[in-house]
Order: sequence, then C-alpha cells, then structure tokens
Amino acid sequence: MTFLRRISTGRLLALCAGVVAVGIGTGALALATTGGGPKPPTKPLPAAIHDALAAPPVDGISARIQFTNQLIDSSSVQGSDPLLTGASGRLWASRDGKLRLELQSDGGAGDTQIVIDGKRFLLYSADTNTAYRGTLPQSGARTRSFKQHGTPSIDQIRRELTRLALHLSLSGATPTDIAGRPAYGVRIAPKHDGGLLGNAQLAWDAVHGTPLRAAVYAKGDSSPVLELRVTDISFGAVPDSVFAISPPPGTKVTDISPPSGHPAGEQRHAPVTGLSRVGKRVNFQVTAPRSLVGLPRGKVHLIEAGKENGALVTYGDGLGGIAVVELPTSGESQSRGQSGASGSLSELNLPKISINGVSGEELDTALGTAIHFKRRGVEYTVAGSVPPTVAEDAARGL
Repeated sequence: MTFLRRISTGRLLALCAGVVAVGIGTGALALATTGGGPKPPTKPLPAAIHDALAAPPVDGISARIQFTNQLIDSSSVQGSDPLLTGASGRLWASRDGKLRLELQSDGGAGDTQIVIDGKRFLLYSADTNTAYRGTLPQSGARTRSFKQHGTPSIDQIRRELTRLALHLSLSGATPTDIAGRPAYGVRIAPKHDGGLLGNAQLAWDAVHGTPLRAAVYAKGDSSPVLELRVTDISFGAVPDSVFAISPPPGTKVTDISPPSGHPAGEQRHAPVTGLSRVGKRVNFQVTAPRSLVGLPRGKVHLIEAGKENGALVTYGDGLGGIAVVELPTSGESQSRGQSGASGSLSELNLPKISINGVSGEELDTALGTAIHFKRRGVEYTVAGSVPPTVAEDAARGL
C-alpha cells in the first residue's frame, strides 16, 4: 500500500476507472460474439446466462468502444485525461488472454492505454507521461473449478440467482440490440444499504455471450455515471504485435504488485482484527469511536504496509457504510496541528475543507465522498457512498 502515498488523486481515480474497464474487457476474453441481427427472443434469465457461459469462444475480438465517466464534475478536472473525462476508443482481445484498451483523448493530449496479458497489466497515460504496471491477482482455484466442473446447469444458476435475490433486485433478461448485435440486458440494484449507488446494468451478445455494455448509475439519475459500451465489433485472430505496448523513454513508471505468494509449507498469518489487537501493532493511537454519524463501529482491521502498519475501521453495513483508513505520516515535515494531502493533485482541483482546525481535501463524486487530512502524525482517509455533508461530519467526529 505504500504506493498509495505517492500516487496522485487523479491517477488513483484513473486506476479505479481502468480497473472497471479492464474487468469489463476481461470478460470478453472468455465470451465471444459474431455478426449482426435483430433483438433476440424472450428467454428466462437463468437460461440466458447459461447459454452465454456455454457459448464457444472466438479467435479474437476487435471493437470500437465508448467510455463514459461522470464521477467528477468537469470543473474539477484539469486537462483531458480520457480515464477521468470519458472518451471513445478501441478494444482488442485474443483467445489466449491478452487484452488492449485504447482510449483516445478528444483534446489532443494523447491516448490512454490499458494492456493485460492474463498475468500482468500496464496503464499508460500520454497526457501525464506516467505509467503503472504490475501483476494481476490470480484466482487459480476458481479457474480450475470451472474447468473441472464445466458450465453450471440452468438449475444451478437459478438457485444462485435466488440466493442473490435476498440482497439484490434482479430484472429478467431483457431483449435488446447493441452495436447491431442481438443482446440480453439485466439490471441489478441493491435492496438496502446501497448508499448513493442506484443500479448496475450489463448486456451481452445473445449468440455467444460477449459483454457489449456495462454501466453504473447513481441513485435517482437516469444517465450512467460510468459506462463502457461497444459501438462496433468484429471477430478474428489479433496479431501479437497489437499487444506489444511499452511506455516510451522518459515515462515515469510506477510498479504496483500485490504481495508475492507464500513459499510452499509457509502458513499464512490470520488477519489481525479488533481494536486492542490492532492498536498493539501500530505506532500511533488508533481513533475509533464506538459510533460515527449514527453508524455503529464494525470491525477494526490491521493494514500491513511494510514497516508502516495502519488501521481500517468500518462503520455501518453495506454500501451505505463509512470506512476510515489511518496510517502514520510518511516522513514529511509535519508539525503538530498541521496537515495537508499527500501526493500531487495536479490533475484535480479539490476543494479545501477544515477538519477540527486542520486543513484537508474533499473529493465529491456521484457515487460517494472521500476526505483526506493529517493530524498529529497520522493521515486519515474517510470514504463512503454518502453525501459530502455526511462524510464531513464523520471526519469531524474522529
């Protein structure tokens, strides 16, 4: 987690948007499409999902896409970073797990490239001449299980949907038409504790199951906050040269990789939780009141970040809850009572906010609010899918 101290807020948001885009694009690797056609016939949701999972893959995908990002008001964004402002672009995927997503800046500032090869990823922004690369989390056990047991049956899918319906509202498989392709769409919404999240929508090709659209909506908003939509698609093998993207000389490159796996025979340590246990593992006094803005304190988790352990304290349940991250300051000249946000904020114009006499910064998005400030050698990040006033009251309650 130490890279989070160095990364700018704009780049962090761009990485989050990139993860969404990579996640959507990665789904296209296992599922695939063909030509054009009318809306498909009506079909129950379990059957539509089964047919998508059972569809054979194609050799490769080349597509035109449209990416929408309305998380932040445009007045807060400097420049024309496609990941922060939205853009059109292209997507390529190969049968062996390679993916390239190219977002083309409308302002002439340069494209943003996201490339993965199944194990590693690269995010490069020509606008800021920065790149982030690292390894992707592996889920080998789940992949092996799918290969061993094959496509789940319609009855298995129906039982799983019934379980999900305890917490989520699921629409049926709605016949639609996207990029000239017959498709099915589904709407998913939290039944309770959804915070500012309204719903998410996913549409996939009716013939071979390729995801054609994914969108996230804020509560009460009819327009998507985040959307990745295919506008044109074709199929066939994609040359390896398409995925051979490297940052040009002079690019500032940051490596981001999860901790390496444990050696064979070495046991994993159980997570450290509880205020008392966590308090003994950090070099500062953890601030964790029993309640915050009327929400009861949940769990206190130890954040292991090398030699600088921190704490994660949660309040409330579901997406409507609040998370507080507390970390020791990283050595800057911080005197008692002084504060400021770490990292460069050159890509965002964030409003300053006073938190009990110290200065912090507030990031207000359509899906939630984050506040960052430093106080007496500790930096705090308060975040939740809540309005700014709620997040501000929570920060002042610490």
